[in-house]
Amino acid sequence: MKKMKKYALLLMSVIIILALAACGSKDESSSSGTKDKNAATDGKTYKVGITQIVEHPSLNEATKGFKAALKDAGLKVDYQTKIAQGDQSVNTTAANNLVGSGVDLIFANSTPSAQAVAAATTDIPIVFTSVTDAVGAELVKSMEKPGGNVTGTVDTHPDAIPNTIKFLSEQLSAKKVGMVFNSGEQNSRAQVDGVKKEAKKAGITIVEASASTSAEVKQATESLVGKVDAIYIITDNTVVSALESVLDVANEKKIPVMVGELDSVKRGGLGAYGFSYYDIGYEAGQKAVEILKDGKKPADIPVAYPANLKLEINKTTADKIGVDIKEDWKAEVVK
Repeated sequence: MKKMKKYALLLMSVIIILALAACGSKDESSSSGTKDKNAATDGKTYKVGITQIVEHPSLNEATKGFKAALKDAGLKVDYQTKIAQGDQSVNTTAANNLVGSGVDLIFANSTPSAQAVAAATTDIPIVFTSVTDAVGAELVKSMEKPGGNVTGTVDTHPDAIPNTIKFLSEQLSAKKVGMVFNSGEQNSRAQVDGVKKEAKKAGITIVEASASTSAEVKQATESLVGKVDAIYIITDNTVVSALESVLDVANEKKIPVMVGELDSVKRGGLGAYGFSYYDIGYEAGQKAVEILKDGKKPADIPVAYPANLKLEINKTTADKIGVDIKEDWKAEVVK
């Protein structure tokens, strides 16, 4: 009898242990089920609108960077892309169409693009890049605390213009510097004002030439011949889209052309204190991920400046116009 009781107690112990193990197994399955559910939620397809004022290498690289950031974050995205080709009426229509399509977020690549979508919606999150003065363009209240439904990355580094003017003055001995730009672009006007401020400190005279369309860029550049020692092309979308027109005129006359970003150095500009537009597009994409995946609000995500400002010099162009590249420039030389 005692032996049977002993076996019965042992059997009951085994049953209890198995029951506890089963409960533990059930809890793990529930946890796994939750993970699968979260994975399914994260795997939703987001609708993202892209509006870009014009096609040129810098803006195109920014868009590539933006898409790469969302892909790297594992987001599935259905993109709707609108290119205005420099036409303001098309730009406005593109913004309204994207807002009306019910996208989850809009990526605005350029100041005019961002201004158009910001005017069209105060509800849909907007992430911009290739914007020079986000506060001046009335896109955000401040860089640190944007407020509203807009945030992004700007395409100017605080040291870029001062460094370029210093280079023009001290290394290229320029006394008169020509600038071709579209005065209708708020992005450009802000930069020109910054250039003039730094040029005055350096004793440089700025000679302006206006081009309201890309077709006018060559003629505007030709008007500077004989009047300037160098040309400074800022990140003006109208002019950058027709940069070769500037370079054809300048190289023939051996006029050095400093540019506002590194993609334009690769296209033939003499040099630039710049950064990669792919990088600022990527950084904008990371902000989009914070909004779409993490549920953050644009109002709480600070606007970012580009990182890693560096001097690049195009050796082919330098040789063509007779400029010797000095070691103390500490420049990254490209061909």
